[in-house]
Amino acid sequence: MTTKTYTVTEAKKRLSKLIREAERGDEVYIVDEKKRRVKVVPLGADKKRKPGGFEGKISSTPDAFDPLTDEELKDWGLK
Repeated sequence: MTTKTYTVTEAKKRLSKLIREAERGDEVYIVDEKKRRVKVVPLGADKKRKPGGFEGKISSTPDAFDPLTDEELKDWGLK
């Protein structure tokens, strides 16, 4: 994957090219005053994500969601 950056003026002239690059998997940004303003992303790009990718890789102890003790609240500066 390649990152490509275009000014607004360049993007206006080459919009079809930017779309093709994004569809190919390149990261395409449009900048204005040297600051990234827009990222060109093809529709459906988010469909590559698959839920459950961390299944079985993350665990917690049974008390992970128990309320914090007064001492723990004090340690966090919340009491």
